[in-house]
Amino acid sequence: MARIVVIGAGLGAMSAAARLAVAGHRVVVYERGETFGGAVGRVERDGFSFDTGPGLLHLPAVYRDLFVKTGKEPLEKCVELSQVEPAVRHVFADGTTADLPNASRAGVGEALDTALGAGAGARWSAFMNRAREAWDRTRRPLLEEPLWPNWEVLAEREPYPSVPLKRLLRRERRAVTLGEVGELELGGDARLVALLEQFALAQGLDPRTTPASAAVLPYLEQTFGTWSARGGMRALARAVHERCVARRVEFVFGATVTRIVEKDGKAAGVELADGTTADADFVVAGVAPSVLDGMLSGVNIRAEGDVPARSGLPSRLTIFLALSGARPEGTPLRTVLHSADRQDELDRLFGERPGLPASPTLSVLRPDDPELTPDAAHEAVTLTATVPARLEVTAEDVQRVITRAEAVVPELRSRLLWHEVRTPADVAEATGAHGGAVPAPALAAAGGRLLQPSNSTRLPGLLTVGGWAHPGGGLPHAGMSGTLVAGLIVEGPEFRGSQ
Repeated sequence: MARIVVIGAGLGAMSAAARLAVAGHRVVVYERGETFGGAVGRVERDGFSFDTGPGLLHLPAVYRDLFVKTGKEPLEKCVELSQVEPAVRHVFADGTTADLPNASRAGVGEALDTALGAGAGARWSAFMNRAREAWDRTRRPLLEEPLWPNWEVLAEREPYPSVPLKRLLRRERRAVTLGEVGELELGGDARLVALLEQFALAQGLDPRTTPASAAVLPYLEQTFGTWSARGGMRALARAVHERCVARRVEFVFGATVTRIVEKDGKAAGVELADGTTADADFVVAGVAPSVLDGMLSGVNIRAEGDVPARSGLPSRLTIFLALSGARPEGTPLRTVLHSADRQDELDRLFGERPGLPASPTLSVLRPDDPELTPDAAHEAVTLTATVPARLEVTAEDVQRVITRAEAVVPELRSRLLWHEVRTPADVAEATGAHGGAVPAPALAAAGGRLLQPSNSTRLPGLLTVGGWAHPGGGLPHAGMSGTLVAGLIVEGPEFRGSQ
């Protein structure tokens, strides 16, 4: 039985802790905050409840596997999950609206034909067939296995089979970036382009430079579905925490780890802010790179030739709205309101003049969940926009976003009781990430720029877990990182993922 210290109580860290405890190890989790969940937090006020992190779950199989492998009760006995229908409503810049069904690629094609005109569905479906090839080529090395030592193979090869555009007397042209996929393969329809690029923007990625392999993002959502949880995603975090406790994982909250103790060239425990130390055979760090660097006394934990840590990722602005009046019947849970000025948005997010776009692409969540409101005569709405990291959000910025949301939430101003705002500074305070940056999922190609560093480090006994480690950010990816870290500790460096 090994002694294992886990730093942080995010979903990835807790997933690793539960699996390690079931394998017979003694696991202690030190969390600087007063609760579990990491980015999956909760704002509560006057009977309203809001998720501070993701409000929806994709690829629930990751957490189903966690619960199967760590106990007799399956996930659905611990968390009430429901498929969202429609999966999403898109409101495009020209006012066109498209309701896309859940986990039905054929249904999505039909919905796009109805909303955008004949042929739109066929173009999108052909793209999704190519996205499936990219998914099949990258699923295992990117999601189910520890990062290969020769990760350059993933970095150099573009797994998306782009369509050659033949041009008279000129070399054929192929899409290299996601933006070029929209330009060359979706018939030039600005609405289909906006639909595609939204998947990158939601992850804080610039579609103009993001590799075509990002096609796996819409494929994952539209193939495996979108799920909500009764009580919000905080209910999922609570269930994972309870599973850890049931497997005798010990949690110490309000405990800040200041240093990773090294002995004989390996990680041997941690030192806390109060000066006490905890010995360990392994240390699992589920924190942002800047936080981990501060614990290492200048030691470089990245092996020579390893994937460099990511930088320059945007953050998110989230506004929680407490509304009087019942949620109208038939309201979609999620609406994406697309920008009226795509170029301005990309320049503001990723260019040399950072700021809040004039009309940011906005995600509007309106859950039909009695656990999130005081009673049926009220509604809880969450607005989320991708914004530059370190953005100093002003009151005018907030009001502009609320005004923009009125396009899809009628009578919003007259119903508004109060609102609360979560800015990049709040994200930075909660996670320790520079500027409140939010990690994105790992993607192939692009020279490895969108891969995450491996879970193993050059300091023996120290492993990393969560969104800032392989395979990157997002709820499913966090759970996958926990699986990989547990496998590397239980089976050793030869672990190659579940078969």
